[in-house]
Amino acid sequence: MSELNEIISEQLSLFIMGFAAIIIVLVIMLIVQGVKLRGMRRRYDAMMTGNGIEDLESLLINLRNQSDKLEEDQQGQKVLIEAVQAKMRGMKSKVAVKRYNAFGERGNDLSFSLAILDDNQSGIVVSSLHNRENSYIYAKPLEKGESQYPLSPEEKEVIALALQQI
Repeated sequence: MSELNEIISEQLSLFIMGFAAIIIVLVIMLIVQGVKLRGMRRRYDAMMTGNGIEDLESLLINLRNQSDKLEEDQQGQKVLIEAVQAKMRGMKSKVAVKRYNAFGERGNDLSFSLAILDDNQSGIVVSSLHNRENSYIYAKPLEKGESQYPLSPEEKEVIALALQQI
């Protein structure tokens, strides 16, 4: 045991200097952490006092409420857009005209067929036949591209022209 005491007493100054170095390193780390913590506290205080909000929880609740309101408004807008799109599909927006000489006599292309259709291929075909002595006008309703009345080749052609439009 006396040998152990001698070794310890010989190395005591090294142990004390080693422990002192460890303590100095720990104190330096403590100071660095304190500076970082103080900087974070300043930034937190600046964030919380700069906008008039008492705490972060009320800020998050307000943001959540605003987000919910925006989602509700977006759903309402989506419903309105779908209603407008459905209404637009029913509008008669596809129009085509074809002029021709119906009777093959002398003269110009005074006869015509006019097709007015919607996206569902429903609408009307109006044909006007002109010659020297008479004029005839025919209107034929269309449902899904078909009519209950017989269609002339010119009327079928003008329907096809109207359906080609965007």
